[in-house]
Amino acid sequence: MNHRGARSGYLFVLPAAAVLAFVTIYPLCHVFWLSLHRRLLIFDIHRFVALDNYRFLLTDDRFLRSLWNTVYFTATSVTLELAIGLGLALLLNRTFRYRGAVRAAILIPWAIPTVVSARMWEWMYNTDFGILNHLLGVKVNWLGSPFWAMNAAVFMDVWKTTPFVALLLTAGLQVIPRELYQAASIDGAGPWLVFRRITLPLLRPMILVVLLFRTIDAFRVFDAVYVLTGGGPANTTETLSVYAYKVLFQTLQFGYGSTISIVVFACVAAISVFYVRLFRRS
Repeated sequence: MNHRGARSGYLFVLPAAAVLAFVTIYPLCHVFWLSLHRRLLIFDIHRFVALDNYRFLLTDDRFLRSLWNTVYFTATSVTLELAIGLGLALLLNRTFRYRGAVRAAILIPWAIPTVVSARMWEWMYNTDFGILNHLLGVKVNWLGSPFWAMNAAVFMDVWKTTPFVALLLTAGLQVIPRELYQAASIDGAGPWLVFRRITLPLLRPMILVVLLFRTIDAFRVFDAVYVLTGGGPANTTETLSVYAYKVLFQTLQFGYGSTISIVVFACVAAISVFYVRLFRRS
């Protein structure tokens, strides 16, 4: 019965595995094969160069800059989203009047499509007519300065994605047994001690899940940055995904663009393995 049951299980999984292989494994292998070639459609060049594209990455200043931009964007946005999202989750986990309405209102930024959010923030960041400069009483070129442009993209991403983090962490808080808090209250434990000894350890698995999803999404960021800044000014906000898109579809360098895409995939895979191992240990 066990052998027959296992074979039946494999048969049920086979169609989904076949579809998954067709839409993910085959394209990935094809992109890797392209990354071993120098292929420029506009000059009708297509020849095998082995690992030359990967060696060129190490000397490509624009690639190294986009890698640093991606790491900075990911680390900054995910850290802020986790900190703010945890605070919102602790607030939403309390019982107060109109809690349902507050939860619904907080989710509005997450429900807005990313392209719409990026265009909206682009107008808000406008130097002459943007509401941000009007409220602050200053005239800052938010999207024209390398420093402000990157941080403006981070702030927009934090505004949009923090509700998602808060939602997941709120769900994690609600499965913590209330009896633990009651026992801590009887023992005279203060709020900070309860948070450090009960809430945070029991919330750690959900925090790791949040970090996994958000780190992968932030590292692959494309639409938010592309619509908001287009990678400018002077490529100072260009992330790996934006750079790969420009190389592939604007200069039609399919070989080198595929190489950058493979690097993005390898980084995302490494991040996933890292968090999965942390999750298993926890």
